This record gives sequence, structure tokens and C-alpha cells, in this order.
Amino acid sequence: MNRMMQKPYSLFQSDYPRLGFSMLASFGSQIYLRNSCQRTVRFVPFYGGERRQTLSFKFSELKPHNPWRISVCKGELVEVGERTSPNEVRKEIEQCYELINKLGRGVVYLGSSRIGPNHSHYLQALELGREIANLLGCTSWTGAGPGLMDAAIKGALQAGKPVGGFKIGKEAGQWTASNFHPYLPSETYFTCRFFSARKHGLVDAVVRSSERDRTAVVAFPGGIGTLDEVFEILALIQLQRIGSELPVPFLLMNYDSFYSKLLDFLSDCECWGAVCKGEVESLWKVTMANVKQLDS
Repeated sequence: MNRMMQKPYSLFQSDYPRLGFSMLASFGSQIYLRNSCQRTVRFVPFYGGERRQTLSFKFSELKPHNPWRISVCKGELVEVGERTSPNEVRKEIEQCYELINKLGRGVVYLGSSRIGPNHSHYLQALELGREIANLLGCTSWTGAGPGLMDAAIKGALQAGKPVGGFKIGKEAGQWTASNFHPYLPSETYFTCRFFSARKHGLVDAVVRSSERDRTAVVAFPGGIGTLDEVFEILALIQLQRIGSELPVPFLLMNYDSFYSKLLDFLSDCECWGAVCKGEVESLWKVTMANVKQLDS
């Protein structure tokens, strides 16, 4: 509660003379609004009585008794949409499947969007993306974002192999949102509005429907989003929802012991009885370097 009170937000102005909020509350880096009749609202944060940078939010449509949650972004106008029907999500999932059918299933790369080209992990990811593309000759799939996803894309392109992606408007660590990839042809990726559709696409891209399909999951170092995707796919393999008849290899790239503490935690889960002994090890292969993985 004390942390919440350290960063109060005061309503400053709106683009219209009418203004109405029945509730305004701040929780860390998120603001909750209810019953607003405005399309654009601006907030000014005050710290110890001192006014700081104005924050602006734009709503596509506001309805009574419909709460909203908006992430705070400094100096940027943020578009906030609303899902009006489950058919919108279903349509996006179908569009993801259509792209997979067009480009073919292959290797899905998961990894941080924040690690840049000068980092050793980026160079290792680029090398592995290139070598796997040469080895398997299949489509390389990513979230079509920056960082290690970009490294895998460029590696596959250096090998002259096809790439595909399921993009979202804004990746973690980015201040600007865009529905377009800076260099990939538009027919090779799809920008998802809903995370659920993106996840469906990433999972379906590795499902093997025949012996001829060459697919795998490669997890590079990453943060919350990467771990979310890693454990979702790992759970699907554990529950035999994918890979039960035709196995899908899962590689965890433990560069510079990045995931070692996570692996220690999973070992502790065995000690507590939360997972069976040897269960996690059976679901993936952990490797420290590209050379060892490519030689195995």
C-alpha cells in the first residue's frame, strides 16, 4: 500500500469539456478507469508536490460500467482496444493457421526482445538460427520482434531459408508500437491483436502432422514473456497435447548459465514433490553452447 501511495496520479485535463469518472485508482505502473465519458484523457503525476511528465491515453470506445486497464507509457499516446466478441479472437487464430499452412511448420524460437546485436547471446542466437536452418531446411518461426527473435530471423535469412512470425504491436522494452516489421515482407508475418492468438500460432507451428515435418522449439535467454511461452509449451508436451505420437524436440539454450537458477528451482520442485523425479529432464534438452547442440 505504501508503494502505491508514493506514486499518486492526479487528473489534469481532457480533450473535451465533459469529464466523468466514478473510479480512478493507481496500482504501480497501471491505472484503472471506470465509467469515463472521454475519448482522450491526460494525467499528470505529482511526486512530493512537484508536477512531472504528462501521460496521455486514448480510448477507441468507452462504455458505461466497463472497467479498463491501461499500461502507463511516458510521453506516448496509447491506443486501447476492446474485444467485443470471441469471434475476433477466433478469426485471428484462423489467420495464424492460414499463415502456417502457407509457409509450413518448422522451428519456433523464443527469446528476449531486449538483448541487442552487440550482446554475445545475440551472436550465438544468430549462429544457431543459421545452422539449424541449414540443417533442417524448414521455416524458422519467431514472435517477429527485436532482440534474440531478430537474431534467429537473420540467421535463417543468411541460410536462405524461409521465415515466419506472429508479431504483436509492442514488445517488452519498446516505447513505440508498430504493426509492421522493419524489413520482413508482409506476407511472412501476421500482427496479432490478442496474445492468445499469437500463442496458438507459435504452438501450432511446431505440431508435427507427419514424419516429414521437421519441427522443434528453441528457447534462448529471456524474461517474463519468454518464460510464459516456454512453460506453456513445456506443459503441453508434459500433458501429451503435442509431441505424443511424433516427438517435438525442445532445446533450452543455457548460455552463460542464464537458466541455471531456474533449473535449480525445478530441482527443488522435485524435492517438494511438485513434479516427478526426472520428469522435467525428459521434456527438454538443456545445453550451454551451440557446438554441443549441433554435434548431438
